[in-house]
Amino acid sequence: MAMKDTFERRKERTRIRLRKLSSGRPRLSVFRSSQHIYAQIIDDASGKTVAAASTIDKELKGQLKTGADQEAAKAVGLLVAKRAKEAGIGQVVFDRGGYLYHGRVKALADGAREGGLEF
Repeated sequence: MAMKDTFERRKERTRIRLRKLSSGRPRLSVFRSSQHIYAQIIDDASGKTVAAASTIDKELKGQLKTGADQEAAKAVGLLVAKRAKEAGIGQVVFDRGGYLYHGRVKALADGAREGGLEF
């Protein structure tokens, strides 16, 4: 199997499990590239993105040394939590996609928890 296929299978397996456990809560989805990290809170019932943040946001871009380290991921987590609170969201389910829960993905989750999101 190709690497992309195994990643897609892990991602789908994670999403299926989250759908069963979410009980109507929005999903905090993470995308990690080699240079940046992105997070968005998605309301699956309506199919809308409620809040989003990334290392290419104007608020963060000047403050960060690079968009590809744990400090940047934590800052994105804090920012997405702040925007979610403004939108009236306090509880989410964490969708790590096909990524392992360590490194930048874990730092983003820790930042979101620090910012006040519960998951």
